[in-house]
Amino acid sequence: MTLYDYIAEESGEGRAEGYIDRIQRFCQSLGTSPMRGTARDELKRGLRVVGFERRVAIAFQVKGNQVIVARVLYGGRDLAKAFSHL
Repeated sequence: MTLYDYIAEESGEGRAEGYIDRIQRFCQSLGTSPMRGTARDELKRGLRVVGFERRVAIAFQVKGNQVIVARVLYGGRDLAKAFSHL
């Protein structure tokens, strides 16, 4: 189940669309200040994690002049488990 599906089921499609839009805008803003968040090299070299609206963790890497969003995790998911396959 996607994050959109979960929110739409719990709170309606309008709320899901708004939340996903805010996450996307936030991810796009990482390009202007990419060293935000906490370094999590123990999970994956160069990985950084930043919280979004107290419910989402956004994991990303900075490679050259690019910001690559690796995962968007909702609801306090276990980061170590989410990245254990890498």
